[in-house]
Amino acid sequence: MTTVTAIERSSELNGQPRFVRDPSSSPVLEVDHLHRYFGRLKAVQDVSFAAYPGQVMGFIGPNGAGKTTAMRILATLDTPTAGDAFICGYSVVDDPDKVRRLLGFMPDSFGKYGNMTVVEYLDFYARAYGLTGETRRDAVERVLVFTELRKIAEKNITTLSKGMSQRLGLGRTLIHDPQVLILDEPAAGLDPRARVELRELIRLLSTQLRKTVLISSHILTELGEICDSAAIIEAGEILAAGTVEELQNAPRRERSGRVALTIRTLGEAAPLERWLIQQPYVVAVEANGSAVAVEFEGDEKARCALLSSLVGEGFSVLEFGGKVESLEDAFMAITKGIVQ
Repeated sequence: MTTVTAIERSSELNGQPRFVRDPSSSPVLEVDHLHRYFGRLKAVQDVSFAAYPGQVMGFIGPNGAGKTTAMRILATLDTPTAGDAFICGYSVVDDPDKVRRLLGFMPDSFGKYGNMTVVEYLDFYARAYGLTGETRRDAVERVLVFTELRKIAEKNITTLSKGMSQRLGLGRTLIHDPQVLILDEPAAGLDPRARVELRELIRLLSTQLRKTVLISSHILTELGEICDSAAIIEAGEILAAGTVEELQNAPRRERSGRVALTIRTLGEAAPLERWLIQQPYVVAVEANGSAVAVEFEGDEKARCALLSSLVGEGFSVLEFGGKVESLEDAFMAITKGIVQ
């Protein structure tokens, strides 16, 4: 089992600041040894993880891994067989009413009511949450503006495109201004532009409004771009959890103890290939056009020494770098394809 637990960061994502945890802050979402059994099926087994204010956390796993079951428990729509989960310190088992005031849940599919406009739909949910008068009108207007649905506020919701429907679902989730958002496959079925726009909305929720977001998706490249951290679940068990960088960087070295390097220089690749195979820590060399792929067993200091030697031997280095592991690479390396 791979377990990485650091979740603080201070880097940037596409020019936007990434999550940085205040060391004094407490988790606003905490799953504590959660179990959920359906007869002999152990849908969720001893699952534990936490998320902090302003953090976007990916919840990753194959179909049937237990993601939706765990999310439904967090949303107080199901009860655990054992263990507990907490939203802002309130137990989903003992204080479900308090949890519902602090949490917004967007399932992978949600109901639409006929003969309702966008604004009527949002107003209906605002009333359901007990908002009244000016407070309710302000909440509806706030959501319309944030989700950019104001221009179609009077449109019947049954005529909306998939992208606009997902915006409406997100708006419904935000209507009572929750501190924690649980989003189950929000990008499913969206076209590329709609996915990018949804991703931008989620990033705004975390960076500007300091919402904590737990999001599941099968589009791992997008989760890698938007999430600060992730938990990988399979067959009901958490296999790994940590920052996206930790998950991406850990698997390959854990599997083989080697790093894949790509080296490209001016001139033909053959002389470079012959020279590289004689160097320390170089296990395998393969020319690929003008570049050479290298399997390298050394650490970072050894890589620096290799680059220095290349330059010292008179090679004009155009490219020297390791393969960038993606969240998909991490997922494939950590999971085993187990189906319950």
